[in-house]
Amino acid sequence: MTAPSPTPSSTDTSEAAGSGESSLFDQALARYQSGAAPEDLIDDFLAITSQAPQQSAGWTCLAWLQLLLDQPRAALQSARTAVRLNPQDPQARINLSLALLETGGKGVREHVELVQRLMLMAPELAEELRGSIADGLQRRPGWGALNKLKGWLED
Repeated sequence: MTAPSPTPSSTDTSEAAGSGESSLFDQALARYQSGAAPEDLIDDFLAITSQAPQQSAGWTCLAWLQLLLDQPRAALQSARTAVRLNPQDPQARINLSLALLETGGKGVREHVELVQRLMLMAPELAEELRGSIADGLQRRPGWGALNKLKGWLED
């Protein structure tokens, strides 16, 4: 959801294009990128996922906002939906890894390893993900799970 998007990849945002919810999605995403607080955007993304439950980008964004707002259980549900809808989206996998870490869930390594492979294959994607992590640490300073995940991805 930042300029290098911490939530949907460019392919995810295009999946919403041309549909009725895309303008709400685009507006909410632009507000996030302009610095709007997560608590000011969460209702928009709840509406987006309600209106378009098969659009992974909305679920990915919702999970990210829930994580920023320290709502790991809700984020776990949203991130699982995002990964189910788009298993190749590395940001959805990062969100799921974070939610699993914060709720004590199992299976984090599988998601982290997939993201590491994707980052090696696509340097531009790696840069987007690094930007997303930096954004998360700026918006939620001292975020232990994100710092841990960042360390794993940099190894």
